Amino acid sequence: MDDLITRRRFLEVSMATGATVLAGGKILGAASTSTPGTATNPTFRIGGDLEVNRLGFGAMRITGEGIWGWPPDRANAVKVLKRVVDLGVNLIDTADAYGPETSELLIAEALHPYPKGLVIATKGGLTRPGPGQWEPNGRPDYLKACVDRSLKRLKLDRIDLYQLHRIDPKVPAEESLGALKEAQQAGKIRHIGLSEVSAEQIELASKIVPIVSIQNRYNFDDRKWESALAYCEKENLGFLPWAPVGGNHGLSGSAAETVAKAHNADVYRVALAWLLQRSPVMLPIPGTQNIQHLEDNCAAAKLKLTPEEWKSVAA
Repeated sequence: MDDLITRRRFLEVSMATGATVLAGGKILGAASTSTPGTATNPTFRIGGDLEVNRLGFGAMRITGEGIWGWPPDRANAVKVLKRVVDLGVNLIDTADAYGPETSELLIAEALHPYPKGLVIATKGGLTRPGPGQWEPNGRPDYLKACVDRSLKRLKLDRIDLYQLHRIDPKVPAEESLGALKEAQQAGKIRHIGLSEVSAEQIELASKIVPIVSIQNRYNFDDRKWESALAYCEKENLGFLPWAPVGGNHGLSGSAAETVAKAHNADVYRVALAWLLQRSPVMLPIPGTQNIQHLEDNCAAAKLKLTPEEWKSVAA
């Protein structure tokens, strides 16, 4: 009976959350448990044992246009990945859907054998019918196969952080997460995370399998997942904001531009610095195909906004 209640409740929450987002609404919840703009910790322990520098790298954009196929300059993509590690980044986020497959293959091509301490987080549960198209598939047999294929592409014996890319409303949550739990028990996965979920969904999922991280869209210009971030702070879960500098839509705000000029930086570096100061559990994962942009992004770890600057960007 408890499993049935969990299943029904999880589906109800998923449908309600999706409807709110599609309607352009905001997910409301408790206020942040930290003081915004005051986080200074340089590292975070994912799951309590994977220590990473809080500014990571998202490997979605090293693929072709529409996140489809190989990049136009494969050698450059390899150089970017090597430079990521040279700059001290030790958290790389990818997914089997990026390419599909090409992002994971490029990571292995560029970095295997991996340097000690490098955490590669990947995801499964979204299929790619074509360029720019994404469809969820949370069937247990599919997810188990996804884990095995990612292990092979990444040349790993165990994936440090495996994230359910999207909740599939057609599949009971305990079945999708149960498949990942089985893979974890088999030693194929170290830790499990979720993506695009509300605080209540995280709590329900945690009753099925331990959850250590959340990957939701979040930046200073788009903060509809405040309640999920607050939950992560309360439970000490890593929060990996995707589109940390706005994604394809970019960012807007004269305050951010003013702060950027004061620091002789661009608005993207300010956006990343703002996120790093936003919360001690925040793990931004900006991505790029350009080495100069990569170096500019990494410089955000050293950019400190004053309380007044931080508040002005947040307004």
